[in-house]
Amino acid sequence: MPCSPAEIGSLFLFEKLTPEQLGRLCAEGRVERFEPGPVYTEGAPATCFYVMIEGTVVLSRRVGGDDVEVTRTSQRGVYSGAMQAYLGDRVPQVYNNSMRVTEPTRFFVVPADVFADIMRDWFPMAVHLLEGLFFGSKNTQAAIGQRERLLALGSLSAGLTHELNNPAAAAVRATATLRERVAKMRHKLALIAEGPFSRDALASLIEVQERTAERVAKAPSLSPLEASDREDALTEWLEDHGMDYGWQYAPVFVQAGLDVDWLEQVAAAVAPEILPNAVGWLNYTIETELLMYEIEDSTTRISHLVDAAKQYSQLDRAPYRVVDVHELLDSTLLMLSGKIGQRIEVVKEYDRTLPEVPAYPAELNQVWTNLVDNAVFAVNSAGGEGTLTVRTAREGDRMLVEFRDTGPGIPSDIRGRIFDPFFTTKPVGEGTGLGLDISWRIIVNKHHGSLRVESAPGDTRFQVLLPLTAPAPESLPDSPPESLPESQPAEEPA
Repeated sequence: MPCSPAEIGSLFLFEKLTPEQLGRLCAEGRVERFEPGPVYTEGAPATCFYVMIEGTVVLSRRVGGDDVEVTRTSQRGVYSGAMQAYLGDRVPQVYNNSMRVTEPTRFFVVPADVFADIMRDWFPMAVHLLEGLFFGSKNTQAAIGQRERLLALGSLSAGLTHELNNPAAAAVRATATLRERVAKMRHKLALIAEGPFSRDALASLIEVQERTAERVAKAPSLSPLEASDREDALTEWLEDHGMDYGWQYAPVFVQAGLDVDWLEQVAAAVAPEILPNAVGWLNYTIETELLMYEIEDSTTRISHLVDAAKQYSQLDRAPYRVVDVHELLDSTLLMLSGKIGQRIEVVKEYDRTLPEVPAYPAELNQVWTNLVDNAVFAVNSAGGEGTLTVRTAREGDRMLVEFRDTGPGIPSDIRGRIFDPFFTTKPVGEGTGLGLDISWRIIVNKHHGSLRVESAPGDTRFQVLLPLTAPAPESLPDSPPESLPESQPAEEPA
């Protein structure tokens, strides 16, 4: 169609150009009329820059398997297409959205190479500024993203160290006490061996010792009142049998599940003269058994923490595989337990009937970390006491993973910006504003899912929806494309 310099000069984008510049545009560009339907498709090579003269244009973005409309307008002069052609081969020159028209629409169309030449010829300073802004923001985002990962790693390391310290210290303490008790047991054994005890009496004592050790493993759980009553009864029995130090033995015997009836069996099995030494011998036996159980429990906790750390970091695991999301959630919560603290109650509402899903588990753990961290910050900002609820459920053909906190909520005026890069409500030094942006990219771009938020004072919910089935890993990108959430399109008609 014929190109009129006067007509394109009436568009706000070109209204400050000289007649010579408008003439060059008309000579090197063209006017095209499109019938209702697609104009270009997201991901295709960006060959042209489009400025609408009249009509209606719709821009959409691909999110998972759906096209999401982000802009619809009839304003003259809006533009889209090869907007970064002036950057050349330094960035992929593809359309970052899809454009279609809903009625016969005329565009002024400039080939991408012509648009790049015109930008560099007419606006060299602006091109330098735009290049610096584009690459500078990318470099800044990469650097701060790395910093955020390091901060998260430091926080996790501190939490893991804190969690490991308690069972490790308990194991060291129990080992030292066990060494002392074994030494006393050897001394007591020497005293018994030097006494005038028959072989049968010693055999009876050893048999009682074995049965006592077995009883320790089956000790019942008593209430404080029941334990106190049993201690009083045992102390009285020991004192009645000439042992003034019974108050020292009674708590140990109660912890091991012994009662007066058991001591009566011990008294019936050994001679009266050997009973005090036999009771002392059994006391050391019980103490060593309890200490060994304490060491076993402590080392088991350490082992579980190490397993959780391996699960969280996904060491020696394939980057893309079928995973149990509940295991990933549990490992993340355990790794962050130090940061969550004692004042925030963690409630798990898991639907264990949900199947495993194909995913990048290490990156999902990064998402869980960001969402839990934000929830903890929200609760702490509201006084430090509250509840974090982690829920899983089926929603159609997708798995829902929801993080709900009782914090103050997200104000409605900023709710649409929380996924923007570098936007944060945390104080300076506590947040970079990339956590939710990174999470959105991981869920939407890599897992073809969705991430949404619902918020009211006392009830904020971040909801992750993951497909129960997914494309083969080779069809998934190695890294998220340079795009923004659907509420913040990278290229809107201006």
